Amino acid sequence: FYHMDLYGSKERFDIFPEEPSGRGDRSLGDTRRESALSSEKVQRPQEVGYDLEKEVAELAKMYGLDEDREKELELLGGHLEKVESRWPPARTEKAGLHGSIDNISKSSSSVKDPSQSTKQQGLPDEASQGENQSKARADDEAESSIWSRGGLSSGGMSDEWNSQVVSEEEEEEEEEAADVFCSTCKIPIRAFDKLFGEHKDHEVAQLPSAVESEKEEIHKNMCKLEEQISQMENVASHLEEIFITVEENFGRQEQNFEVHYNDAVQVLAQKYEEQLEALGEEKRQKLEALYEQLVSCGKHLDTCKELTDETQELFLENDKAEFMKTFFFPPYNYRLEEFLKQEVNLDLSTLPDFEERAIDVSEVEQLMNSINAIPAPCAPVINPQAPNAATGTSLRVCWGLFSDDTVECYQLCYQPVSNERHSDEQAEHTLKVKETYCTITGLLPNTQYEFWVSALNASGISPPSERAVYVTAPSPPIIKNKKIRSCENAALVCWESRDINPVDSYTVELSKLTDEENDDIITESIVGIPNCEVLIHLQPTQKYHICVRAQNLGGSSERSEPVLIHTTGTCFYLNEDTAHPLLAILDDGFTISCDELENPECDLPVYDNSFTRCIAILGSLIPFPGKHYWEVEVEEDTEYRIGVAFENTPRHGHLGANNSSWCMRHIITPSRHKYEFLHSGMTPDIRITVPPRRIGILLDYENCRLSFFNADIAQHLHTFNSHFQHYVHPCFALETPGILRIHIGITTPPWTAL
Repeated sequence: FYHMDLYGSKERFDIFPEEPSGRGDRSLGDTRRESALSSEKVQRPQEVGYDLEKEVAELAKMYGLDEDREKELELLGGHLEKVESRWPPARTEKAGLHGSIDNISKSSSSVKDPSQSTKQQGLPDEASQGENQSKARADDEAESSIWSRGGLSSGGMSDEWNSQVVSEEEEEEEEEAADVFCSTCKIPIRAFDKLFGEHKDHEVAQLPSAVESEKEEIHKNMCKLEEQISQMENVASHLEEIFITVEENFGRQEQNFEVHYNDAVQVLAQKYEEQLEALGEEKRQKLEALYEQLVSCGKHLDTCKELTDETQELFLENDKAEFMKTFFFPPYNYRLEEFLKQEVNLDLSTLPDFEERAIDVSEVEQLMNSINAIPAPCAPVINPQAPNAATGTSLRVCWGLFSDDTVECYQLCYQPVSNERHSDEQAEHTLKVKETYCTITGLLPNTQYEFWVSALNASGISPPSERAVYVTAPSPPIIKNKKIRSCENAALVCWESRDINPVDSYTVELSKLTDEENDDIITESIVGIPNCEVLIHLQPTQKYHICVRAQNLGGSSERSEPVLIHTTGTCFYLNEDTAHPLLAILDDGFTISCDELENPECDLPVYDNSFTRCIAILGSLIPFPGKHYWEVEVEEDTEYRIGVAFENTPRHGHLGANNSSWCMRHIITPSRHKYEFLHSGMTPDIRITVPPRRIGILLDYENCRLSFFNADIAQHLHTFNSHFQHYVHPCFALETPGILRIHIGITTPPWTAL
């Protein structure tokens, strides 16, 4: 092969210099004409029956080019098949390229052939040499033309293929790089588009947060759908009961007419047919109305379940971008919004009772007197209590009659199970109802009642059914606001039950509040709490509404009154049971005072847990690990002790005088203010030049330290390094008349870090 620059140029004719010929030299014009004819022959080999592929194969085999050519054709063929799969019209280009390759192979063969022929055959005749040389030149020009066109077309095709691949890669990168969500366009986008693209002025959010937000919205919608499903199921159940009751009442009425008028059919035939027809028409109207309402209810229920299934599938979608696209897809949003806006008519379209129809039987009075009496009905069967059939003051009771007896009404009786009620509450109550169900109101919460029912008709009353015990739901618990303890990451909530009878368990519901949202949306529920207190883990610097529900077999109570908890710092309360009789707690609950100290060991009544010698009081236990900070505001002329102590610290001693309490003591001497830091009666020699007016106390369970600070000037006073084997109580004591003001719920200042 020769350099491509030589093809189509004048210099290519110098590769094989012309030798003298006996027939005379041919002109350059004749040579070019022969070359053009040869080129035309090469370009149209099939038209003249010239087998170009066969010749190329033979020449390639002669010069050892078989393997190289096959590899080259395989590579180019595989590449062209890929191109052909992307652009089917490119087959002509593929053929042109293969033709160019074959022509190149032939060109190489035709170039080398004259020299090889000369070497092998010695001195050929001049005519054959000239003819071969002219043919080689013509072939070279044709091959150069074909190569240029084939290369040009293949090059264009390659460029187009590359551009499409690059375009697809860019589209894939765009889709994969979507990391934020455009709230204006409701689509996932790249962060780059927010800075420089068409979404520059749009409101965006992080894709995970947007997904969480939309999932919360989906959760709300699912709750609404579930509520509507529950309502529709209850209404459908009610409609089915009414449907059955209408059928039963109609059958009983029909049987009553047949039994009473069979013997007098000839006399009452006309009136009977009229009454029966009117009764049938009334039945038809009632059933049609009920059926239409039942069908409408069924359609509404199916739509609810379908939307719930679609919402559940969307909620479980893992691909966040696909989730957001599907959620805001118009048909889904439109259907959900329009469906939730619909108002469902839950009222019965008709009543199960039939119009009273009187028949003039004066003509057959004697026959009527001879008719046998209807037998009294059998005893009904009362159903056990159904889930969610109770509130704190009401119960829904259902029963059935498994016989063909004629029944005009039912007599329902009930009374409390407990024998500890007053006589008037233990009295038996009786109600008469026509349906096979009844809702009884005005009951006591968390109380068991026993029910029994009898059936009545004109002949008498049935035996009573077996007695069934129902229980009402509990009353809402009462949260003890003053007993709540909390810190930056937890809270201990206590409550009490309003009911005399015990409940099965309690459920605590948390609602996190923000500046923009202050409604009671339940963010977390803790179920199955056996006792009247619970330790809840919370997030720092947040506000929470906390409610409690009581649970029993009858269901759940209403929510208790909510309490507001701020997780900004440690909160505790003062335990009045430990206060010395001379120590008073003011109305705010966190200010203690003492007016006189003349007789600390006085005869005032004391509790078993009160301090008797030291005029002191303990705060509630701080049962949370980590750091806790509070401050005490003191007066300069007041002597006091403040610190922490174990629960079992001696009540007849002084704080800091034993190994179960740690405290800071202030004493006024004639010369100066003296400060001591006492534990087991020992204190280091520390002089404080600036008397603190507001003392900060930092309790660090994890690092086993108790530190005191002058909060006004952020000055560290002293630190106890002690391993607290148990949780401790804050403690406060007055040694002279004065006041201590305690401040809780304070965020730990940064300057307390040692």
